[in-house]
Amino acid sequence: MTTAPWRDRALSADARVDDLLSRMTLEEKTAQLYGLWVGASADGHGVAPHQHDLTPDYQWDEVITSGLGQLTRPFGTAPVDPTLGAQALARAQRRIVEAGRFGIPALAHEECLAGFTAWRATAYPVPLAWGATFHPELVEEMAARIGRDLTCVGVHQGLAPVLDVVRDPRWGRVEETIGEDPYLVGTIGSAYVRGLESAGIIATLKHFAGYASSAGARNLAPVRAGVREFADVTLPPFEMALREGGARSVMAAYNETDGVPASADPHLLTQLLREEWGFTGTVVSDYFGIAFLESLHRVAGTPAEAAHLALAAGIDVELPSIGSYGDALVTAVRAGDVPESLVDRAARRVLKQKCELGLLDEDWRPEPEDGPIDLDSAGNRALARRLAEESVVLLDNPDGLLPLAPDTRIAVVGPRAADALAMLGCYSFPSHVLPSHPETPLGVDIPTLLDSLRVELPDAKVTFAEGCATSEPDTGGFEEAVARTAEADVCVAVLGDRAGLFGRGTSGEGCDVAELQLPGVQAELLDALVSTGVPVVLVLLTGRPYALGRWHGRLAASVQAFFPGEEGGPAVAGVLSGRVMPSGRLPVSVPRERGGQPWTYLQPPLGLAGGVSSLDPTPLYPFGHGLSYTSFAWEDFTEEGRAEGGPAEIGTDGSYEVSVTVRNTGARAGAEVVQLYLHDPVASVTRPDVRLIGYERLELAPGAARRVTFRFHTDLSAFTDRSGRRIVEPGVLELRLGASSADVRHAARVRLVGAVRELGTDRRLRCETEVGPVGP
Repeated sequence: MTTAPWRDRALSADARVDDLLSRMTLEEKTAQLYGLWVGASADGHGVAPHQHDLTPDYQWDEVITSGLGQLTRPFGTAPVDPTLGAQALARAQRRIVEAGRFGIPALAHEECLAGFTAWRATAYPVPLAWGATFHPELVEEMAARIGRDLTCVGVHQGLAPVLDVVRDPRWGRVEETIGEDPYLVGTIGSAYVRGLESAGIIATLKHFAGYASSAGARNLAPVRAGVREFADVTLPPFEMALREGGARSVMAAYNETDGVPASADPHLLTQLLREEWGFTGTVVSDYFGIAFLESLHRVAGTPAEAAHLALAAGIDVELPSIGSYGDALVTAVRAGDVPESLVDRAARRVLKQKCELGLLDEDWRPEPEDGPIDLDSAGNRALARRLAEESVVLLDNPDGLLPLAPDTRIAVVGPRAADALAMLGCYSFPSHVLPSHPETPLGVDIPTLLDSLRVELPDAKVTFAEGCATSEPDTGGFEEAVARTAEADVCVAVLGDRAGLFGRGTSGEGCDVAELQLPGVQAELLDALVSTGVPVVLVLLTGRPYALGRWHGRLAASVQAFFPGEEGGPAVAGVLSGRVMPSGRLPVSVPRERGGQPWTYLQPPLGLAGGVSSLDPTPLYPFGHGLSYTSFAWEDFTEEGRAEGGPAEIGTDGSYEVSVTVRNTGARAGAEVVQLYLHDPVASVTRPDVRLIGYERLELAPGAARRVTFRFHTDLSAFTDRSGRRIVEPGVLELRLGASSADVRHAARVRLVGAVRELGTDRRLRCETEVGPVGP
């Protein structure tokens, strides 16, 4: 084997893989299509749906004799010291290499949604917080750090980012998403992919596609999205992350859309993904997703039928462990029920990826670098702090109570104030895995907001009362909370979510809610605090937006943080003290009523407020909203080629520039996020009233100004017409520059002239921006 062509690095990857496949038995080829989940048990808290029912028993030494495609979560299943874990992974890889006839190692994958999901690894802010930064470059830097940490322990593939666009914030996995706008999700998600891939890690886009559009906001429920919603809202972030990010893997979603499960949909996984978009990487199943074709979707009657459907659709790898792609598939192929060509197609893709990673090279070695491995370095923590700081959104500060006075009396009240886990989402290791290991410490330092405030304001008199639990109905702590508040100059009410899995939290996978009201009796606690007459500053540490209309006009200030990670306590405390200038912007709208707005800002006119319903869906705080402690002036707005007496005219394949100067008119440095929205007054199908098509974050010193230019191309106005074509349509458009989707500062009207133009997959996906100094 050492002289075989497949070992020759001078040959192309395709030639090497063709030679290797020609030498492999059916069992050896199918072995490349599944993984082993080392350490997964049949008891304790599961981290995947139906984990305990579907995790098979197997003899490790027997399984690996044919080779092995994947190793599932060697660090993310139980607490493992990083240095010892890297050594154990290397030993496992050596056993796999020695056991198989070809000596091919497995590809190891891990979750990395909010940092490497491993013990003692940095817990970064959740993706919803990335969206709140409107800062792709910072997210890319974070992802590169995550990638380097994965690489140093021997991991090859990361199961992130989530590119689902929020359609109903009651869905439990909102915290895992980047926001409710496909352009924001696509640009931030692509940046994450670029960062992860820059470290040599295979980024895995999930969940492809439609998962977040589930009926009733229920996890793993059917999707009833229309063709145009699917094409214009659900799919664009994935296309952008493939074309601009370079992702090398895609995960098929659990959901079914209009009766067709994603895991059995050749139109989605082969025709669209590969033939139209040109994707050449691997498609992996979500955990147990192929088995669900039989057990949940009931489109297959046996594991072999499920394997046939998934392979034919285009799923190359079954995760997390041996299932339908194991003995059942081999038997079905030998019986002539499944074409062996489908196995060959999937194995070729898997082996080519391994070849590109160097796993087919004779001199590949699994040993990690010598010395201890630190997955929570000072550099990681500094970046986690900066991300957290930039993600905090100041919702309201009507009387300027914030920043807090340094020597004031502060009553800190609420169930999330003194709990380190209040900072973490459900895919951070302490929330995701440690509930099954209560004797194990968190592994990283996570300051609480209470402790952080005491450090931040050492001259303040800070008292604390929990008031109530996060989700339990007990109001026994209200009396003490009200008493502490009555003694103070200001109350900081720290409320929100507890992340968990499958109903064990108030936010997270499988933790869906019927209404957008604060969990448990937290709303009643806030009412009691406000009734004291002491100014109340509401701080929310959540995984989704909650309805706040009940307290509008009654609070001294409101601050929103979406699970800001291990450095979230100091970051939020810094905003409260004024050390940190708030600059986050809402990636999701904040509703007014708890049951009146189960959708997002991307509404056509019929979805907006009107006189035909007693329900008003207008959000309390719109998408893109966020305040600052400084002020900004938007000056000298210009547009290219404006016509006298009417809008400028450009062809349906043209472009148009709008520019504005933003000046910091306050006394402190701060950041303004300039947002470009498109309004299409008349179209052949209904369109969202406004939608984001560009943005730029500007960091400005006091008195400083920068000029930002957006170069809009007509491709960005495209939509899917009644026949399913993506078109640019002639007519008048309005380009709106705003500080949020509802706060328009300047607008330009432009008329598109010429024929309807149909677009292909080479269309422009983003708005070009240019930031420069202010001219004379």
